[in-house]
Amino acid sequence: MMDYKLQILRVKSHFEEMESADETGIHVVDDIGDPEIREVDAQQRRIQAFSVGLEGAGDRKTIGTVIYKSIYTVILSKKFNLLIPFGPLAIFVQKKTNQNGWVFILGLLGIMPLAERLGYTTEQLAFYSGPTIGGLLNATFGNATELIISIYALRTGRIRVVQLSLLGSLLSNLLFVLGIAFFSGGIVRKEQVFNKATAVVDSGLLLMAVMGLLFPASLHSTGTEVHLGVSELALSRVSSCVLLLAYVASIIFQLKNIKHLEGNQHGEILYSGDQDQDQDEEGEAPPEISKWESVIWLGITAAAISILSEYLVDAIEGTSLAWGVPVAFISVILLPIGGNTAAVTTSVMFAMKDKLDVSLGVAIGSSTQISMFIIPFCVVVGWIFGRPVDLNFQLFETATLFMTVLFVAFMMQEGTSNYFKGLMLLFCYVLVAASYFVHEDPSS
Repeated sequence: MMDYKLQILRVKSHFEEMESADETGIHVVDDIGDPEIREVDAQQRRIQAFSVGLEGAGDRKTIGTVIYKSIYTVILSKKFNLLIPFGPLAIFVQKKTNQNGWVFILGLLGIMPLAERLGYTTEQLAFYSGPTIGGLLNATFGNATELIISIYALRTGRIRVVQLSLLGSLLSNLLFVLGIAFFSGGIVRKEQVFNKATAVVDSGLLLMAVMGLLFPASLHSTGTEVHLGVSELALSRVSSCVLLLAYVASIIFQLKNIKHLEGNQHGEILYSGDQDQDQDEEGEAPPEISKWESVIWLGITAAAISILSEYLVDAIEGTSLAWGVPVAFISVILLPIGGNTAAVTTSVMFAMKDKLDVSLGVAIGSSTQISMFIIPFCVVVGWIFGRPVDLNFQLFETATLFMTVLFVAFMMQEGTSNYFKGLMLLFCYVLVAASYFVHEDPSS
């Protein structure tokens, strides 16, 4: 009797297993009939087939994947990079038609995303370098676009283009970039607060730079040189060395005392001109590419900007003749657009997130770097290569810079901002642009 019951239990268990298998089979068949499941399966098969195809290539699988991922992260992930093809198009137009107006417009459009990507790769490389080296990298490459354009213009003997383009970057950062940051932040919040101590230090550095430019211009305008044509150049070279030393000292001071600056939120990017890395509430986002990828992309973007800057600089005079616009207006107002596009987007983004210290680091820090480092550096480089580059930017240009720095210093002395302060800065930039539109530079 007991054996009979055991046999019945075995048969029952067997039938239950068969039913379970049948249900599983039916379920699988039903899933296969689902079009979404079929699509997922097809994608998986394609991925598997792709992987199998790459396996035969050995190490090429890993290299190809890394290259594609790097290109996608740096180039293809940003819609703004759709402007990059305008750079090669500018070169093509120059070779085929020699229409300088179109070459200038296309080259300007093409260099804007390259300048933004140069700042991005510098920022990524700073992640792997620690705070000190990272701060120096940001300080060195923050305005690399302006530096590359200036070096090429200096190499070809266009000293006045060097002076006007750097002056234009200063005016654009101080009035347009800072003004639009104040305005956009003021729309989101009635009033914003930033680190007053840092702003005062930056204002002092800017006034020191203006002092270095004002004395040679005054010496030339009054005709009180001890040795005509020599004293002005000698004063410019001595002043440039002093400004460079002061800039290095300011970087060392900021890096060593960065943790003690109360309320400072932007850390080592204080002197970064082109900052594009977003930060979340928990801290700084991790790097998106590796250290060696950052180095390679830094070299690629710098080389591309170098090539394109040649065509931009060469097209300035022809564009002035074709459009009937003064060279000073093109060099001071239009040319800086290429290097400051990323600064505008970044400063607006952080200002609307109530991180105005970062926006000030972009606008004021970049201006400090240009006035205290790039301009004196160009004078020293010209000195080495026998080019008479001086700090005499002429009286009209020096006056506009002096009034701009003075006005910005007054705007920042309270440590607060609102949309009306932004409007005043933007209106001042319109006044400056209008003045250069009717100003004929004697040196041109």
